[in-house]
Amino acid sequence: MNRFILIILLLSVLVLPVFAADCADPLGCVEVGPDDPIVLGAMLVFSGANSFFGEDGLGGVELAILNRGGQVLGRDIEVTLEDDQCTSEGGQAAGQRMAADRTIVGIVGPGCTSAAQGALPIISEAGMLTISPINTAPELTSSDTDSGGVWRPGYYRITANDRFQGLLNGQFAYRVLGVRKLATVHDGGTYTESLAGIMRDTFLELGGEVVFQGSVNVGDVDMTAVLTEVAASGPDILFAPFFPPESEFITAQMANMPGLEDTVIMLADATLVNSFPQNTGEAALGAYVSGPNVTGEKYKALLEAWEEEFGGAPPSSFHGHAYDAANLILDAVEKVAIEADDGVLFIGRQAMREAINAVENYDGVTGALTCLDESPFAGDCGNPGALAVFEITEAVLYDGMWPPPAVWDLTMMPEDGG
Repeated sequence: MNRFILIILLLSVLVLPVFAADCADPLGCVEVGPDDPIVLGAMLVFSGANSFFGEDGLGGVELAILNRGGQVLGRDIEVTLEDDQCTSEGGQAAGQRMAADRTIVGIVGPGCTSAAQGALPIISEAGMLTISPINTAPELTSSDTDSGGVWRPGYYRITANDRFQGLLNGQFAYRVLGVRKLATVHDGGTYTESLAGIMRDTFLELGGEVVFQGSVNVGDVDMTAVLTEVAASGPDILFAPFFPPESEFITAQMANMPGLEDTVIMLADATLVNSFPQNTGEAALGAYVSGPNVTGEKYKALLEAWEEEFGGAPPSSFHGHAYDAANLILDAVEKVAIEADDGVLFIGRQAMREAINAVENYDGVTGALTCLDESPFAGDCGNPGALAVFEITEAVLYDGMWPPPAVWDLTMMPEDGG
């Protein structure tokens, strides 16, 4: 018995260092057997009123995988889906399920900002990384907890920070439209409240006047009460960065509100979806919507691939961002994976994060991407120049034109800022 124990101890001394050498990563490794797939997570909203975001994002992920022939490093790529429900509670639950699956090398998601707030602490603590194709709230890449920052290591995003979208909106309203009185309404969520605040601050700095600031609740259908207050304040423009269907309700009902006949309505990227004009009707004509403005040959090819694979056009504006997010994760796998003599791949989790941190001038579908690593832009990889203001025209409403025509972006600002 003593001799048997001695042999076991000697074997452990000889074997364990070899195993440890295969995974020296401080956060541990994903181990992929010779015949096992590389598993990519997709944590997006697949249910409820905002499920179009999930459809849009998942389509981008699937096209990225198809473009690679369905494989990376000779392994098939599989996708594990979780519905974050576009809520903090949904994000928390989805994050827990993702964190429990130790085969996942990285996650595309979460979808909405509220879901990210619920998921981030769990994903980060598990040593994983997630790259969102949709989140835009400044709080997500800020570590300043006193001002609401919630950034955690392992969080990245492809979309532009709302610090830029809010600037775009304020500049467009004041300098291009020439309006001077602003009203804002949010729905109590971090995304809408934060974006409305940045728009407001930009407008004030330019010399405009904020005549009303109000809110509604997610799920509200009747916007009469808040619109009555807006009308009483006499604004030139109303900024309401809602998700559908609330954005549809407020736009449609505003058209029938006395006192708002000449008031412009402006919405944001959460409403840049092809169902908005049809669901809203004629009241949508003349509405302005800010959001991603992706152009170029690579994007054209992506749209052609979408048409061939799924038919029609993407439902929202973040499919290109999801495509880039999936490719960044899979490129990182190719860069950091170590193959042992027995064919097992060891993919270090900290090494994956470091690979994303090192991304600089990546030639993505959504433009040149560089991942920043300092608050308030920690994890921001998006191209802030890929934003524009779009107008809902008759061609959009009646002829099915999508996306709407872009009418302004920050590059159009005069050099003197005037």
